[in-house]
Amino acid sequence: MSKTKNAPIKPHSARNHNAAPLSLIDPTSDKKATIGLDYMTYEQLEEFGEELNAVRQRVLDDLGQKDADYIRRVIKVQRASEVLGRIGIFMPFFPPAFIAGILFLGLAKILDNMEIGHNIMHGQYDWMNDPMIDASRFEWDNIAPSQDWKHGHNYIHHTYTNIHGMDRDIGYNMFRIDEDQPWYASHRFNLPLAFILMLVFEWGIMYHGVELDQYLQGKISKEDFQGRRKRAMKKIRKQVFKDYIAWPVLGIALVPFTGWWAPVAILVANLVANVIRNVWSFIIIFCGHFPAEVQTFAEEDAQNETRGQWYLRQLLGSANITGSKPFHIMTGNLSHQIEHHLFPDIPARRYPEVAKDVHLLVEKYGLQYNTGRLSKQMFSVIRQLAKLGKKPSDPYKIGNSPESKALRRAKREEAARRAEQLSAPQLTS
Repeated sequence: MSKTKNAPIKPHSARNHNAAPLSLIDPTSDKKATIGLDYMTYEQLEEFGEELNAVRQRVLDDLGQKDADYIRRVIKVQRASEVLGRIGIFMPFFPPAFIAGILFLGLAKILDNMEIGHNIMHGQYDWMNDPMIDASRFEWDNIAPSQDWKHGHNYIHHTYTNIHGMDRDIGYNMFRIDEDQPWYASHRFNLPLAFILMLVFEWGIMYHGVELDQYLQGKISKEDFQGRRKRAMKKIRKQVFKDYIAWPVLGIALVPFTGWWAPVAILVANLVANVIRNVWSFIIIFCGHFPAEVQTFAEEDAQNETRGQWYLRQLLGSANITGSKPFHIMTGNLSHQIEHHLFPDIPARRYPEVAKDVHLLVEKYGLQYNTGRLSKQMFSVIRQLAKLGKKPSDPYKIGNSPESKALRRAKREEAARRAEQLSAPQLTS
């Protein structure tokens, strides 16, 4: 029986690919966005946007066989790692093999979530027309359902990156990571809560996608919430059965040779592999989003932003992590978080390449490019969480203070007034 090979990818097959997030437009106002005016003029911002558009299109025009071969090669490595991991954890009677199995299984889960799942679900490889790596069909080895993750991440986060009140990833409704966020008593526990979330990160992402808080605030419908909850429960059952029931049950076959503890050891091995993946994902994501120098923005400043301003917001609202090529692969190339936020729809393996162009533009316009070793970015995040967990002296920054409540009420009334203006019939002469 002959082995079927994948069809070759034609050069420039991504020419018409256009999945870039949209800028924030307010149809009720002609006011220009003010983002970036501290750095350049509107004319320069327009030029900046055109130059980055050209970088993006140049990469899209160059996509082809090398990119297809790369992602298929990573998938093969991930699958091989999982096979080795599963074999290893079924050898609890030989500790070196058992420990190696846990590490291989953790590696497989990291590759599946970071370099494969995250990037495929961004549509970075949709141009290949391969159903195995199509964003609309791919499901990852993670508690969070891909459908809800894609909406919250690809659409909400990447469109409204670091805009207060719009990007729900600012603190994940759990932490105070920016001075413009109101402080609540729970923020005293910024650091211990971060440590707990790190261990169960996939569960936190799943809960974030259910959007219970949005439902309770009346921002999403009951039908939408129930659909999210149903999908989450279905995915939880699938993942829990696979890792904590099916594989340990298979381990019962070892009991006559090793004793009753073999299935328990296999269950623990799966748990540890998931924790390894959770810790790694948490560290990379937090170090790319929450170091001290990363900037956040007000909604009113971003309304009617140009493409250049959108690009600048991504640049100023992200941080990179330096490292070796294997390190970047392990991070899903999210160690190039700046380039990912600028170009979320191009294959992540291209980020080191486009980083050179981004550096040239940063130097040309005198902009900030936040980068550093993993240790530097991690300690910056820790200091930020500790600092912003303390109660501020300004009453307007304390969530439950009368001053803060009055300020938020005024903002809601202004938003309602603008919405009423938009829905009112327009008189014509």
